[in-house]
Amino acid sequence: MPRLAVLVSGRGSNFDALHAAITAGRLHAEIVLVASNRPHAPALARARAAGIVTHASESRGSGDRAAWDRAFMAMVATAQPDLIVLAGFMRRLDAAAIAPWLGRMLNIHPSLLPNYAGLDTHQRVLAAGDAEHGASVHFVTAELDGGPVLAQARIPVLPGDTPADLAARLLPLEHQLLVAAVAAVASGRCRMQGATILCGGQILHAPLQLQDDASLA
Repeated sequence: MPRLAVLVSGRGSNFDALHAAITAGRLHAEIVLVASNRPHAPALARARAAGIVTHASESRGSGDRAAWDRAFMAMVATAQPDLIVLAGFMRRLDAAAIAPWLGRMLNIHPSLLPNYAGLDTHQRVLAAGDAEHGASVHFVTAELDGGPVLAQARIPVLPGDTPADLAARLLPLEHQLLVAAVAAVASGRCRMQGATILCGGQILHAPLQLQDDASLA
């Protein structure tokens, strides 16, 4: 069964979604580690309550960023994961630290990439007057939110929406999207090859889209 390491920085709702899917038999994988750059992240308590091994190392004020990143990822490697999932992990890792994991590391980002890499995506969508918003799961590379995009979920931007409205409406779809994307990679259906993604042995020319039944197509 594929072994997952989940990296978190905050409340842990995406971790909850993955764990719930595994418990329900909808995701055939095992979470072997939940690791954080924030020792007081609520996600760690959630993981410990579920009997999952956790690790935390404070990244703020750590001095040498690249050295911290290498040490953190070396610790993650001791869990021997097959796939690393960044589920609300709010730190950009050094290229050398992630190099051994290229093609085996996924991130969820709250925008329709390549639009709005980085922070404050909900505010930026509204400021731009976009009619549509969404979330993306992509393979992690050295470029910030710039790896090949595997799958997306979309929502309309409604009149009067605030950033909080968009975030609240998108979050349930983020959970579904992450579970479906992790399942696609963990099962071997999709994989990264160079700068492209293969799904079912065919080049993926556009991201898979989350369907009403929470599947990807």
